[in-house]
Order: sequence, then structure tokens, then C-alpha cells
Amino acid sequence: MGSVAIADNGGMKIIIAGGTGQIGRILTHHFHTIGHEVIVLSRHADDTTPWDTTVWDGQSLGAWADKLNGADVLINLAGRSVNCRYNEQNRQSIKRSRIDSTRILGAAIAHAQQPPRLWLQASTATIYAHRYDAPNDEATGNLGGLEADVPDTWRFSIDVAKSWEQVFNAADTPHTRKVALRSAMVMDPNSGGVFDTMLRLVRFGLGGRMGDGRQYVSWIHYADFIRALEWLIAHESFTGVVNLAAPNPLPNAEFMRVLRQTWGIPFGLPATNWMLEIGTFLLRTETELVLKSRRVVPGRLQAAGFKFDYANWQSAATDLCAQFKMRHASSVL
Repeated sequence: MGSVAIADNGGMKIIIAGGTGQIGRILTHHFHTIGHEVIVLSRHADDTTPWDTTVWDGQSLGAWADKLNGADVLINLAGRSVNCRYNEQNRQSIKRSRIDSTRILGAAIAHAQQPPRLWLQASTATIYAHRYDAPNDEATGNLGGLEADVPDTWRFSIDVAKSWEQVFNAADTPHTRKVALRSAMVMDPNSGGVFDTMLRLVRFGLGGRMGDGRQYVSWIHYADFIRALEWLIAHESFTGVVNLAAPNPLPNAEFMRVLRQTWGIPFGLPATNWMLEIGTFLLRTETELVLKSRRVVPGRLQAAGFKFDYANWQSAATDLCAQFKMRHASSVL
């Protein structure tokens, strides 16, 4: 898997807001390792990393904004984790953290003497409707919010996604190309991610179908996520929304079956809706993360010629399980 650089003289200057999260750490390490200058905007100082960590509050302009001058790429991943219960306080924090950080980055770009050439803005595949009948691509996909008989928490997530993109689109940045990343679940072998969570269920015999198992799982291997961002950086005519998802989403029952088979465990206890409600309550999260049908496909990327290294879940699961075993050799069953 090759890397793409667009700077004329060596590495790029890349700003990553929210670079200390699960995906941010992957991107920061990758871009730093291949020779780019990486600056992470974080709410907490950290002088232990080989890259620059600059403190910001995600709400107001400050000295951090000077870092944007001359940047090739700004990647905004900032926002409170959605892996929590959607009580009123958490809802406000989830929404405000995304809207405020996006708005202030837009303001910083507008004030920059030499603004970033490209702004890659996190969004989410959750913006699409819960559906089984057809896939959602960027051109024909149904945005959610009007589905009948879905929980209020699902409508909240869609409201967050739409509000997030509205603020991004409203930012007046005439000299900065903008791309909104409607990302599916990024699968990586590190601890604490969604793959780690699902594999833990499999390892302990709980990796059966969730609910009725019909809901589609959209996902992307972390290596393809990185490659897609590099592709977007290199293709300077590409703007607007893009789905970052592997081209072959599959129903939850099949997704879990493949993961069990790949790990080498022949069985997995299924979890009914009421069991999931209890389990997610105890884990302080929401059932939306496993019950909503996210049938999302990368229409624009494929039409433009992007090739996925891991287009199917079987190949992705095989690679991820192998990496997980290597990284966690002393603790796996």
C-alpha cells in the first residue's frame, strides 16, 4: 500500500484536530511515520510525542490558529465520543463539541493569511436512514430523520450529523477545498476500538447475531481509510461529501459469522433486543450502535477509480484478526 504526497518539496504540513482519539492516533502516527509534519490540536498538552501537540479549547480563537498558516491539510476529528448514554447532558456535549469545533476552525481558516489548501471534515454514515432495501450512496442515499418507528436516540444522532455538516458547509473558506467524510465504522486492531469490542464478544462466546441480525453493518478497514484520505488529498478537484465505507456492507448475522469463523470459534450466543437494551445500559452506551441498519456504499470513490485493498469483510477480518493476535499475544484466548 503506497502513500501519496502532494507537497512539491517533500512532506506536507498536516493539522489534525482531535488527533488523540482512536482514529486520530492512527492518522497521526501514519502521517508522521512517512515524513509529514503533523500538528495535533488537543485540549491537553503532551510533550511526550514526536509531533507537535498544540492546546486549544475547540471553541475560541487563540494562538493555536497560527498553526493553520501554510498548512496543506486540516483534518477535523474533534467531538465528544458517542459511545455513551444519550441523556440530556451528553446530548448537549456531543452536539456542541462538534458544532463549536467546526465553526471555530472555519473562523480560523478565514483569518489565516495562508489558509490550508484542504479541509477534511469528519461526518458520519449515521446520517443515512435506517433501511434494508437498498444501499445509500452519496447521490441517491436517503438521509435519515423521517423513518417511522425508530427510537428518539436515532433521530438525535441524525440531527447531530446534519447540524455538523451544515456548519461545515456554511464556513466561508474560498481558498480552501472542503470534503465531508461520511465515515462508517473504522476497523482497526488496537485496544478500545469497535473491532476490539466486537472481537471480545466473539472470544467469550457472545458473538452471535444482534437483534434479528438483518441490520446492515457498514465498515472500513483502517488501512483503506488512510488510503482514501491520501487519495482525497491528491485529487484536488474532489469536493463535497464522500462515503468512507467498504463497498460490501453485510447483515449483522453474516458479519458476526465471518468474524467467528475467522477467529476460529464455531458458535456465538445471539442477543435479543431486550438483552441488548440491558447490556448497553450497563455499558453506558446505546443500542443504535449495533441495531441501526447502516447500508452505506462508497459511490463517489468507486466512480472516481479508488480501489479498496479490503473490499470484503472476509479479507478485512482475516487481516485484523492476525494483527490483533500479534499485538495481544499474551492476552488472547
